Amino acid sequence: MVIRKLPPYQTHQHEIVKESGSKPTFRAPYRLSPTELADMKKQIDYLLENGLIRPSTSPYGAPVLITPKPVESLRMCIEYQALNKQAIKNLNLIP
Repeated sequence: MVIRKLPPYQTHQHEIVKESGSKPTFRAPYRLSPTELADMKKQIDYLLENGLIRPSTSPYGAPVLITPKPVESLRMCIEYQALNKQAIKNLNLIP
């Protein structure tokens, strides 16, 4: 994974508005092969070191999927389907 340029720092905090009465979603992690697990840890370490993600203590949790890329490397994907079902859709267009 190579990120050549970071986007400018944004002061806006994103908020996901959920339906009233919805409870935090949490799914157990999927089983990963030792190769997939090592690659996932490598990608997470890279993202943490470069300030692209940060540790969280949120009660929400989503499993990670590892899929092959066309160039013989692995892609880390987060499955947010359960959270998306609870989210109220934002109909505002991004400028």
